[in-house]
Amino acid sequence: MRVEVRPASAADLEAVQAIYAHHVLNGLASFEEAAPAREEIARRHGEVVGRGLPWLVAQYGDTIAGYGYCAPYRSRSAYRYSLEDSVYVHHEMQGRGIGSALLAELIRRCEAAGYRQLVAVIGDSAHAASIQLHARLGFLRVGTLRSIGFKFGRWVDSVVMQRPLGPGDAKAP
Repeated sequence: MRVEVRPASAADLEAVQAIYAHHVLNGLASFEEAAPAREEIARRHGEVVGRGLPWLVAQYGDTIAGYGYCAPYRSRSAYRYSLEDSVYVHHEMQGRGIGSALLAELIRRCEAAGYRQLVAVIGDSAHAASIQLHARLGFLRVGTLRSIGFKFGRWVDSVVMQRPLGPGDAKAP
């Protein structure tokens, strides 16, 4: 079956919320501890899209199998050419190329928009699937924030990965 990646619509946000809620409640990919309601997901979606940034879903057959988006890395003006990606795949749909399809399209869209750096902050240094996904698509591991979060009764690391977009830092924007 083919993965179709497209911009998320309001009709997709219930599925997006369910995918994210599973990761929040059962894993370390997100350091949120309470799953946000659909209304909060809709607010976040509106904020990202309102900035002209991509928020995508991956459709696998009739199912929303994952989603991803890029948001500003930091709010200070010097970071204006840098974004942070977030990619989540339905827990029963992993290993089918869904994350790769989402991240590749996010990269393509961010490069086309003139951004120069893409950062991934991956919850849990043992999250091999996400680290490998980012490495396959050109991200380099640039650091580990040791014991930066506390979830499920234990300290958790974050892995920081970075990938240049377009010419990266080879020339001024």
